[in-house]
Formats: sequence, C-alpha cells, structure tokens
Amino acid sequence: MPGESLFHELEPLLESVSKPIQYVGGELNSTVKDWQCGGYGPDGQELTTRWALMYPDAYEVGVPNQGVMILYEVLNERDDALAERTYAVWPDMEQAMRTAGVAQFTVDGHRSIRDFDVLGMSFSTELGYTNMLTALDLGGIPLHAVDRTDEDPIVLAGGHAAFNPEPIADFIDAAVIGDGEQAVLTITELIKAWKSEGRPGGRAELLLRLARTGGVYVPSLYDVAYLPDGRIQRVAPSADAAGVPWRVSKHTVMDLDEWPYPKQPLVPLAESVHERMSVEIFRGCTRGCRFCQAGMITRPVRERSITGIGEMVEKGLAATGFEEVGLLSLSSADHSEIAEVTKGLADRYEGTQTGLSLPSTRVDAFNIDLANELTRNGRRSGLTFAPEGGSERIRKVINKMVSEDDLIRTVAAAYGAGWRQVKLYFMCGLPTETDEDVLRIADLAKRVIDTGRKVSGRRDIRCTVSIGGFVPKPHTPFQWCAQLGAEETDERLQKLKDALRSDKRYGSAIGLRYHDGEPGIVEGLLSRGDRRVGRVIETVWREGARFDGWSEHFSYDRWMRAADAAFAGETVDVAWYTTRERGESEVLPWDHLDSGLDKDWLWEDWQDSLDETEVEDCRWTPCFDCGVCPQMNTEIQVGPTGKKLLPLSVV
Repeated sequence: MPGESLFHELEPLLESVSKPIQYVGGELNSTVKDWQCGGYGPDGQELTTRWALMYPDAYEVGVPNQGVMILYEVLNERDDALAERTYAVWPDMEQAMRTAGVAQFTVDGHRSIRDFDVLGMSFSTELGYTNMLTALDLGGIPLHAVDRTDEDPIVLAGGHAAFNPEPIADFIDAAVIGDGEQAVLTITELIKAWKSEGRPGGRAELLLRLARTGGVYVPSLYDVAYLPDGRIQRVAPSADAAGVPWRVSKHTVMDLDEWPYPKQPLVPLAESVHERMSVEIFRGCTRGCRFCQAGMITRPVRERSITGIGEMVEKGLAATGFEEVGLLSLSSADHSEIAEVTKGLADRYEGTQTGLSLPSTRVDAFNIDLANELTRNGRRSGLTFAPEGGSERIRKVINKMVSEDDLIRTVAAAYGAGWRQVKLYFMCGLPTETDEDVLRIADLAKRVIDTGRKVSGRRDIRCTVSIGGFVPKPHTPFQWCAQLGAEETDERLQKLKDALRSDKRYGSAIGLRYHDGEPGIVEGLLSRGDRRVGRVIETVWREGARFDGWSEHFSYDRWMRAADAAFAGETVDVAWYTTRERGESEVLPWDHLDSGLDKDWLWEDWQDSLDETEVEDCRWTPCFDCGVCPQMNTEIQVGPTGKKLLPLSVV
C-alpha cells in the first residue's frame, strides 16, 4: 500500500553497508506523520499533500542543510501536509538496494519516494545532478519527465543551482527559484485543491496550474529554438501552454522575523559536517562581489532583528542541546547590530559551554571586540578571511574592496590578540587574471607570517592558503566571461606552490590547499549549460558517475568521454560551454528565469570589472539600479532596531 514503511526490507541490508546509522532515522526533532493526516473531502477525495525532500548528497552533508530543515518544518506544521527527508545513498547501499529490490526511501517513515506527491530536490551545487538520477532510478520513477504517469510524483528542483535548471530540464517536472518557505505552501495549497476536485486532467493539468502561478517553472511547457552556430535563438512558452508566462519570477521572503525557522533543528544521529545549531541572521548580500552568485540572486538584504535572533537561539539550544551556535549569512559581520548580537549572546551564555561562530569574516568587517565576544565562552580556533584575489588589481576586477594594507592590519590585530592561525581563501582563474596576480598570493601569505611573528614575538604563527577554482555562474556579471581551462589552472597553481615553497624561512608556517582545475570545468559545463547538456549528465551517470562533489568519486575522464559521446554531431562541445566568452546580445539559457537583476545592469557591471571600476554596497549608498527592489516589489531591510537582547540575566 502507498505510504507503507519499507524498513522490514531495509533492515537486513544495514549490517553489510558502511555507516548504517545514516539510514535509520529517528533523530531528535524529526517527524513521522500519519499518511492520511489531511483527511478526506466531502466527495471522499483525500486531501493530504505529501513531500519527500531530498538533499542529493550523503546524509552527513545533507542533514545539517538549513534550507531542507526549514521546509521540512514549515510543511509539517500544517495539518494537511507531511514532509519526510531522503538523501543520496552511498554506492555500497545502492548496490545492496538494487540486489534486494528496495526502493529509494525516506529516513523518517522509510517510505518509497514514489509514494509522495512531490519529490523536492535542493541543489546547492550542480555536482549533485548524478545523485538525483540515482535516486529517481532507485525509486522506480522514470528518469525523463515525459515518461512519467499520474502515479509518479512531481519532481521539483530548488536551491541556488535551480536558477539555471536547463541542464536537468529533461529530468525534472518543475523548478522554483528563490526562497522556498512561501513557495512550498502555495504549491501545497494548489495540490490540495486539485486533489479535492478529483485530480482533473492528471499530472498535465497540475503542472499547467503550477506554471500559471508565475512562480513555478515547468520546462516541458517551454520550447527552445537554436541558431545554426549552436546559440539559443529564443525560449518561449509552447503553443498549447495558454496562460503560462514568458518569464518566471523568483520568490522572496520579506520580514524574516515572521519565519523563525527552524524552531526545532534536527540533531543528527551520525556525525555530520556541522555539529552545531545555526540561525540565519540575515538573507541576501549587496556587497556586489561579481563572482558571487549567492549574493546576486538573494538580493535584497533582509535582516533578522536582534530580538528575533535571540529567541531563535534560546529555543534552538533548548530543543537540541548543541553547544555551538552558528550565526549564518553570506557576510554575517555586516549585520547592522552584529556587535550587540554577539555581546548579548555572550553575556546570556556566560559561564556555559555555549560558543558562537561566524562563517568566514570579511577583512574590513572584522574587529577584535567582535572576535573576543565570539570566543568568550568557546574555543579560540583559527580565523578565516576571504580576500579572494591575490593582487589589488584583481580585487578591483571582482569588486572585492579590500586592500593589502587592510588585510595586514586585520591579521596584525588578530595575531597581537593571541590568535596563532589564520586561513586565507582565494580563487584562481578569475577574469583578466595573470600569473602575476596569482603569485601575489605567495607574497601576501609571507607578509602575513612576517606580521604575525613581529606583533606576537612568536615563531609558531601559521597561515593556511586555500585556493578554489573560479566557475562563472548565471545571474552574475561574470555570466558572459570565459572560464580558465583545466590545464591552465593547474599550471598557475603549480607556479604558486613553487613560489610558496621556494623560501625556507616560511617552511611549514604556510600551508596550501587547492583543488585542481578539472572539477571546475565539469561544474562550469553544468552551471552555464542548456538542455543539450542533459544528455551528458545521463550518459555519465549510466557510466557510473556518483557523488561528483567528492574527489574520491569524481572522474574527469569519465565526464569528458560522456560529453564527447553526447555532443557527437553537435556544433557545441565542453569548451563551447566553458572557455568561450559570450557576447552581449546572446540569449543565455536562463534569461527566461527572472532573478530580479536587470540584464543591462549586469552587463554594465561586467564592463566595469574590465575597467577595474569598483561599486559600493548599496545598503549604505544610493541605489545602483540593479533592478531587484522595483522588479520584485521588495526593499532592503536593515537596522539598527535599537532593541536589546533580552533577557539580560545570565543563564
């Protein structure tokens, strides 16, 4: 029967696979609801809307994900809806499930994902696409949307990668771009109404209704025409898709205090990548870093109030027992009341084991008072800063307005106040970058060590340089630029490595971590690809690709073989999608998906980058006409509120 638990079939497999605890479920604050929790309408139609929410990576990566956790709670608060979670299974479990005939299951009720109304996929990276195909196949759901029947769930994509869902258009039924909280409730209401009417028109009618809302993209209702040279001519609603908009809008949640989720965060049974309780202190970023898709697509900035943050921390700690609180956002130290937030929380939890943490801190937002509050009740670990570019010239190109002197002053303050280790994050392959720009990273790291030794009077000073490959992303000013090839990236990184190792005065004081160029090319293919890339994804999956975000599972050669096979006879290839620069007039695969950003403004910012022109943060300056606020009917929401973090008494 639909909704029955598969645990009796799953349990015998657990003793033969690694980390079996990740498949068991039953975490603190997890939810298993009755399959018919929504009841029946007057005509006997069942009214429950059922969601299977998937983070397409391993349990240890997916279970702390804030996006999935929020939607899980928002949906399960409704009496007429239920939500359960599923994650990618490791290859040993996949093989065991195939042998035993066990379907892809949820970890909450151990129900088959095919029994649900919606299978919602949250993609924070494109490298999870092959894991999606594994889940569909294990779940008995046809890989291609066109082959699905009324018995199959609606496969819905969300997350940052969904801002260009074209490479997976063949495999998904729909996509939602932007914030999910209100979107999933709207979809739930629509499905409930469709069910109460007796499911008229089947899944085709349901998809049409979703598309007509203007906030759900249904790829099958849009036709793509191509030019002879391979470029897109246009993307338009199909002739039989009456009422479907030409452009699909992103969802934006305003007033985060009205959405204090998660209220009861999940506590993983197995070790996960983040062993902490997290609170999103604001959403969006207007710093204008030109490489940063997350900052561009989440505009405008919306701060959670200081009292809202305090209430979430208090309730979350009580519900979980965690001893660390992560204050999350794209640039947490930019919260207008971050000093009051951190001091208030440190005061409140004085004398306890509760520590505070921020993600990597902007060089120009860091100060010792802030750092001391963060470590008052916790462990003093290393500090992470992200200059991104090695030279001041390249930092102007990417609009990272941090000078070398700014960085040196900041690390001097940190080392002088007792810190011994600093981590610096950079990118390789940025537009207009030269070898010299990258070699400046070595000079900067050496100067950091010299500064630390001087101000602290000690020799045990450490600096770790971490390098990520730059991948151009949709809806950013760099969406038109050429990506640096894999071989060129590796050659440039080797020169940096040689420069760091050439001076024995620094020896083990400077650590270097980097990714080679090959995974970045595959990510670039998927991030800026169109529907033709779907054939590559399916081909490489059939050849065994799984967990492409994990270096031990990734195979560049397998991806290139799949691309050669999929693009045979086409005018496009991997280089066409990655290392080719686009022109201003080219129709981009995601142009019909409206992030709120004006394309002309993005192009102007791209030209500004080539001129090394910097643009200020519009939170504190006049508007730069990016288009988001008027187009989305939104506005920047920042404090200060002037309120204090209560209660003032020590816990």
